[in-house]
Amino acid sequence: MMGAAMAAAVMGSVLTASVVSAEPTGRTEMPYTSSAPLAGEVLGSVVSIPAPLPAEAGPRPAACDRLSYLRWRSADGPESSADADLILVTQPGIFEGAGAFESVARNTVIAAAARGAHVEFWALDRRSNCLEDHTGTQAALRTGSLDTATDYYFRGAEVDGRRFAGHAIGADVAWLSHVGIEQTLRDQYDLLRHELSDPELRKRKVLCGGHSLGGFITGYFAEWDFDGDPATTGDAGYNQCGGYFALDTVIEAGAPSPGQSALPDLPDAVSAPLDAFFGSISTASPVLALPTVINPETTNLLALTGLAARLDPDSTDGIVPRMPDNPNIDWTLRTLLSGDYAMFATGDPDVRTLNATNEAVLGAILDDNSQPLGFLQVSVGFITGAPVRDKLFPVPATPEVLGSGFFGDALKASPVVFADPGVVYRWLDYDEVGTGASSPDEARYTDRGSEVTSIAELARNLSEPPLDFTEWYFPSRLPFDLASATRFEGHLHRDGVARNPVVTLVASGGIPLPEKDHPNERRWVLPGYKHIDVLTAAADQNDGRPEQVSQTLADFAADRVGSFTVG
Repeated sequence: MMGAAMAAAVMGSVLTASVVSAEPTGRTEMPYTSSAPLAGEVLGSVVSIPAPLPAEAGPRPAACDRLSYLRWRSADGPESSADADLILVTQPGIFEGAGAFESVARNTVIAAAARGAHVEFWALDRRSNCLEDHTGTQAALRTGSLDTATDYYFRGAEVDGRRFAGHAIGADVAWLSHVGIEQTLRDQYDLLRHELSDPELRKRKVLCGGHSLGGFITGYFAEWDFDGDPATTGDAGYNQCGGYFALDTVIEAGAPSPGQSALPDLPDAVSAPLDAFFGSISTASPVLALPTVINPETTNLLALTGLAARLDPDSTDGIVPRMPDNPNIDWTLRTLLSGDYAMFATGDPDVRTLNATNEAVLGAILDDNSQPLGFLQVSVGFITGAPVRDKLFPVPATPEVLGSGFFGDALKASPVVFADPGVVYRWLDYDEVGTGASSPDEARYTDRGSEVTSIAELARNLSEPPLDFTEWYFPSRLPFDLASATRFEGHLHRDGVARNPVVTLVASGGIPLPEKDHPNERRWVLPGYKHIDVLTAAADQNDGRPEQVSQTLADFAADRVGSFTVG
């Protein structure tokens, strides 16, 4: 584990000052330093290109007239993307930024290199992320002090000559009403053409894919016509890619809809917020946000929780004592950490009195044995240090609940001891489960085969990349459009997905996915993986095998090298 002093030394140059390319077109590429074990073999950079929105989008910051993505490539591979053997280009899921792909990208580049192929991995960042302010997080990585970030975001402190202006609302986000499926697809098309101007090269060397919601965006991309003339197919989405990959999703031009039919009968206290969440995507609000749990403040707070675990994993003087005291944060903590309905309703015991390390707090929020919602779950180990009990809020982990798939397939555990300074809850990492370090309660809730992501790696991914893991401002028009995009004039090539091969990677404990009748699909089920694990799983697994998502993607890429033809 790395303490604050060592973290400061390692992260002193998280973002390098030099720009490695600055073309007349305004393209920039800036490398960033990572503390990842594979950082010496895989180079990471953030690329930005100019891409002005149409005038009718309305006023917005200048930064929002650009598109950005994270680029990973082999240190000993070609410097130019056009010279790579293959490029995997991926769309993020809901509330997800480009930084979420840090682990799977690095692992895939390494795995492909072992097969003799130099591949690149590009993670697209949605245009809405231009509104985010990462000043405090990036400064804290340089100083090694969590206070640098929390003082900036919560207490008005100045960092690098800047003060946090608060979260964007009202007129500041109104332009996002323009950013639906058409603009999102156009952004990907324009970026690919800017970076890889030769259409035959795109068809030969690009694989298009996505995680979660990103699979459905990719499905529409494959079937879109970008000049409005179905007779000219050089601009068709399926001709911008030579194949597709799905990360706990499907490549389909449709809408992800968990549907109430997928859920068991739930108490009103649970079903009402869920109805509000899914119903809110069709409201006039340009940003998808709830009064608590999911909104710009809480998604940034998740990144700060990762930052605390990254800088000082074993400290109990971490993120929770520094969190703001307001209804949004209070009810978010109750929702995520309460063991039963009484604790949630009364606030007794107060979840803020839990004496836990920074890693244990992060684990309690996202681990599949605690986080109730399947689409937010990751398998990062288990809580230890003091007794736990079955978690009964927001739903008990009964067979009918776990069988729905919506809440994941793992039993849920909750701490028992609060407000006792002599008791410290700690965290067992994924590879410590089932060893001598085991918690006495562990065997009831988990085993080594169902733990696949390192808590340390998750913390690093949440805080280090210059483009965020979490997405503050998710445009509500996008999922609304996905449900009705058949009405758009650009959706002309309804066989676009079927024109290219696809590899589908399904987390065994992920979200429920339909089986697709694709003429050339390879489908893999990943035992022990949850929905987020397909992005974050460690390179070395507990069963002795290398990480399976990256291995499968590397196989798919190696098979496709040199095999594409223009359709």
